Amino acid sequence: MAWALLVTAGLFETAFAVSLKQSENFTRLWWSVAFVVCAAASFVLLSSALRTLPVGTAYAVWTGIGAGGTAVVGMAVLGDPVTTMRIVAILLILGGVLMLQLAPSAAH
Repeated sequence: MAWALLVTAGLFETAFAVSLKQSENFTRLWWSVAFVVCAAASFVLLSSALRTLPVGTAYAVWTGIGAGGTAVVGMAVLGDPVTTMRIVAILLILGGVLMLQLAPSAAH
């Protein structure tokens, strides 16, 4: 359950980053509201996941999903450049996230 919360938190991180961009320095009301809602949801879900997951792993996974997801949305929707290097970088981020998820954690 904690992993599902963490993945959902990462998706909300992607949404809050995109909303922040679309808010145009908080001059567009509904994008600004979306940013606040998505940021709050992301942090609440991350906090819940941290009850059982190691903080280093959880934080790295959360930021990895957010960074990779934001880069993908930027390229797919917002017109960011699509280059081989960007795609490889996203794949490296996802690989790191998967490795952290699969790495055994020590018992507390």
